[in-house]
Amino acid sequence: MCGIVGIASKVDVGNYSWLKEARDTMTHRGPDDAGEWWSDNHNIGLGHRRLSIIELSDAGHQPMLDYNNRYVITFNGEIYNFQELRIILINLGFNFNTNTDTEVILNGYRAWGTEVLSKLNGMFAFCIYDIEKNFLFIARDRVGEKPLFYSFVNNIFKFSSELKALLYNQTNYINYNSFDCFLSMGFVPGNLSIVQGINKLPPAHFLQFDLNSGELIVQRYWEIPEFNNQNFDEDELIFTLEELLYDTVKKQLVADVPIGVLLSGGLDSSIITAFAARSEKNLKTFTVRFPRYARFDETKHARLISKYFNTNHIELDATDVSFDILPLLAKQFDEPIIDSSMIPTYLVSNLIKSQCTVALGGDGGDELFGGYGHYSRLLLLKDKLKYIHPIIRKNAARFAETFLPLGFKGRNWMQSLNIDFNTGLPLIASYFDKATRKKLLNNDNLIFNAELIREERIPSTNDILQRATRTDFENYLPEDILVKVDRASMLNSLEIRAPFLDYRIIEFAFSRVPSSLKANKNSKKIILKKLAKKILPNEFDFNRKQGFSIPLSEWLKMRPWINYFEDVLLSNNDNIFDKKLIIQMIQDQKIGRSNSERLFALVLFELWRKEYNIKF
Repeated sequence: MCGIVGIASKVDVGNYSWLKEARDTMTHRGPDDAGEWWSDNHNIGLGHRRLSIIELSDAGHQPMLDYNNRYVITFNGEIYNFQELRIILINLGFNFNTNTDTEVILNGYRAWGTEVLSKLNGMFAFCIYDIEKNFLFIARDRVGEKPLFYSFVNNIFKFSSELKALLYNQTNYINYNSFDCFLSMGFVPGNLSIVQGINKLPPAHFLQFDLNSGELIVQRYWEIPEFNNQNFDEDELIFTLEELLYDTVKKQLVADVPIGVLLSGGLDSSIITAFAARSEKNLKTFTVRFPRYARFDETKHARLISKYFNTNHIELDATDVSFDILPLLAKQFDEPIIDSSMIPTYLVSNLIKSQCTVALGGDGGDELFGGYGHYSRLLLLKDKLKYIHPIIRKNAARFAETFLPLGFKGRNWMQSLNIDFNTGLPLIASYFDKATRKKLLNNDNLIFNAELIREERIPSTNDILQRATRTDFENYLPEDILVKVDRASMLNSLEIRAPFLDYRIIEFAFSRVPSSLKANKNSKKIILKKLAKKILPNEFDFNRKQGFSIPLSEWLKMRPWINYFEDVLLSNNDNIFDKKLIIQMIQDQKIGRSNSERLFALVLFELWRKEYNIKF
């Protein structure tokens, strides 16, 4: 895994030092090597930080030129089918100087142009510069496992793996629409970025920039397929899923460095372990314990799986967490998200890095196969609400928003009663509704568009489970889960791979697996559980669901934590949030209301804003 950065202009960019300095804000992404490449007239500069995974020798140095010296690439990611593609390209007459997946992308682009993206199986963000045509081609993987930010201001184009590289050495202003989305949804969706003048390249998109004409085009190259399997055979689907997962895990176990599996003992990680054990005789598995918090301890479940598959199991103890970790995470998560589980994700990555450089995880299983609890509740609610008059539902939602305090249990679900469950989708993880955001910012000049932006991103389908899983797959997964995993693991120079996010499994899950085999009102991950009963021990708890979380509410009952939160949110005169509302949220938290995640969000945002001197 690596960090990439670049700058492009029609003319000499002038400030050559920017490339190296911006690149080295991401040293954590690639501590093993660094490189930069400049065009002859210095209008194009590409930079790279390398974490060596495949081809550990200097042959893997980037930026890398192809053997004809026409194309140059800077690449972040892993291509799991690069060996098969290499053979195909050799048979087509292409030469190779290295054994890297990087050179496979280069020759693949020479052979197939933009169609190379349909052939790549992996996680990636890369830029290829065509020296002859003076043309940039930039692409991001189908799901968004690897990040890519870019800006195009004053005829200068810049891109980078992390936002901090683009924030370097310039004045930066908040994007209000994006900020509004952050407060509402917990993340910034799509091509938006929280900073003005900067965008994200969305997953499954490529960007082309013609430096001769100045034309910049962003285009989608892959979409989630429509469901098309009304007359399904359940046994055949389970068999196909088993074959796909086996092949995917086998491909993702390829590395020239130590590799292991993150084994929580939950359904997803246990399935990954089962298939990994088929290919790896001395498989390493890792479990992280939080000794002082028994309800977060998954040791016994992980031990069961480890013993059954005879893995080399390593248990790591996480130390007590101090609020001192928050400035570090605010700096690293340079586009903040509302997810306190970034703390244990960072701790897990930090501990595992001492044992290996690559680890397989279970991300994606919930979105693909109906694993979140709200899927069952949505089905139940839709069924019950058809008996309740719309006016009653509307009044109940208005009552919840007006009279129930923030953090009151069930408030978000009551607010969702006004949603049309035949076409819409409630925002269950709503952190600050529109009325609360107006109070929080206390600024009459702001326009609050988050609800409209989210509504436009909900797919049109009559099946509410399809609607919910597809929405989560295209929003929550890439903008929260994958951001959290990428930033936390990369801060520790650890690569985490997600077998469930192989595009073949994604296409299988959405096009062939019916909703009835994903979730119903009483059960979740139905097809995964049916598969698991074939390959996991009988004693395994198939109904257990342990989220990756921390006891934040308990910590906020401790004086050091609450003092720190109050200091960040209340002690300075330049804080942007309404202090009366903050004080009320803190008081409500003390009496048992659920505001810990909201307070965490505001603290993290303020720390981030001050770290990068973001202006309003």
